[in-house]
This record gives sequence, C-alpha cells and structure tokens, in this order.
Amino acid sequence: MKSVVVLLSGTGTNLQAILDATQEANLGYKVGLVISNRRTAGGLDKARHAGVPSRYVDPRQHANREDYDRALSEVIDGMNPHLIVLAGFMRILSPFFVRRYAGRIVNIHPSLLPLFPGKDAQAQALSAGVTESGVTIHFVDEGVDTGPIIAQEAVPVEPGETVETLSAKIQVVEHRLYPSVIATVCETLLENQAITESAQGGHYQ
Repeated sequence: MKSVVVLLSGTGTNLQAILDATQEANLGYKVGLVISNRRTAGGLDKARHAGVPSRYVDPRQHANREDYDRALSEVIDGMNPHLIVLAGFMRILSPFFVRRYAGRIVNIHPSLLPLFPGKDAQAQALSAGVTESGVTIHFVDEGVDTGPIIAQEAVPVEPGETVETLSAKIQVVEHRLYPSVIATVCETLLENQAITESAQGGHYQ
C-alpha cells in the first residue's frame, strides 16, 4: 500500500474526494498525513473526521518561503510518502522543496494548462471568451503550473456561465479524476523504483 501526504489550504473538497475514493475502492494508496498552512482550514477537520493524522505548520514562524518549506519537509520526511499531493495548497513551493521531491509532487489546476495558470483560472477563462475550460493534473516543477502534464479533461463553457457555475462543473471532474490519477502515478513510481533497484542488483519488496 502506497502512502501520500496531502497539502492544502482551504475546505478540502478534493481531499474528501480522495478519502471517499480510497475507502470505496482499493486504489493501492492511502492518505497518511494532511498538512495545512492555515490553522482554520476545513480540510484539517475533514482529515480528523476520517481519522487521518493532520498537522498545521504556521508560516508566521518562519522567516521566508524556503525556511517554511524546510519545516514542511521535516514533517513530510517523517512519513516517507511515495507521493505529495497538492489539493488547494495556496503557496508557491520553493526550489528547495521541488528539488527535494522531484517527480513526486502532483497538483490539480482548474484549466486546460498551459492556458490560464495561476490564480483565478475560471475568471481568466471567462474573460478570454473560451468555449471550454477543464482540469489539469500535472507534476510540479519550479514554475507556476508549468510542470509535465499527467492528465486533462475538458469542461464546456456555456453561454451565460459565471465563475461560480464553471467552478462547480470543474469541481465535479476534479473529484472524479484526481483520486484515480494519483493511483496511477503511485503505481508508476513504484514500478520505476523496482526497475531501478533491480538494475542496481537490489531486492525490492
């Protein structure tokens, strides 16, 4: 069974979708820890309700972004997870953090990247007048929503669409897509590790 750590800042709707999916089906992974940069994040309550360990790491206790990310890494390394999952984590990760977990951090974004990266993607889409938006799941690199794309799914933008209605449609796709893609990524990481250890003459269990 693979283990993932979830980082979030808000209500935790994607976290809940992940928790529900892993309880309903054997996806081959479980959420071992939830971490938030906000003490009052609703996602921490969802984790506690599900019996998942959770931690609040206070940014105000650290001088800069890298210092905070080093504190995060100390907590994460104690879990030794296969994958780090961003689920509405409203901080830009430092190069230190991204390099430390290179190829093991995934994020979900409410647009068809590379279109509309960063904040307010739904508002950006409506302002641009596009006829479709969607969901992108990607590996995290040192840019903002620029990492290699793992999966995408389009969502139509209807006439008269608002940020609220488009966001609701996108969330439905996020909640269905993210849990299964995480399972695929975990399995791929495990297979790659087994291949590497075999090539090095090791024994993988």
